[in-house]
Amino acid sequence: MLFTINSIAEISEKANLFLSYIQNEPKFKNSNVIAFYGKMGVGKTTFIKAICKAMGVEDEVNSPTFALINEYFTSQQESIFHFDFYRINSVEEVFDFGYEDYFYSSNYCLVEWPELVENLLPENHIRVQITENEDSTRTVECL
Repeated sequence: MLFTINSIAEISEKANLFLSYIQNEPKFKNSNVIAFYGKMGVGKTTFIKAICKAMGVEDEVNSPTFALINEYFTSQQESIFHFDFYRINSVEEVFDFGYEDYFYSSNYCLVEWPELVENLLPENHIRVQITENEDSTRTVECL
């Protein structure tokens, strides 16, 4: 799946489109880990906020840059975990908080900066590449 986000005004619509796609695409049927790739400032956190809202999260969604992980609850009290591995110093930090309990649960895990833990991601994770275009739009590709 490939789409363009032309402005912040349409991000909710695109988040709903994305969720519909991953929830209905057979190859993603058992995928709960979504890894977001893209340069600093490309809009990974902004898109994750829109995805969380589309999933019914009423909590404030912020990048867990210093905490490494945030937990949000949907209106049905389902947990969604948001990871930001930008500031990890070693993979041991990820082992220390028990990443397996999150990644191998049935809860969605939204991962920023997955490059730093790529060998720990489940084989069936969803890869999302966000790229800033010259006209400041964003291209989102789901692999």
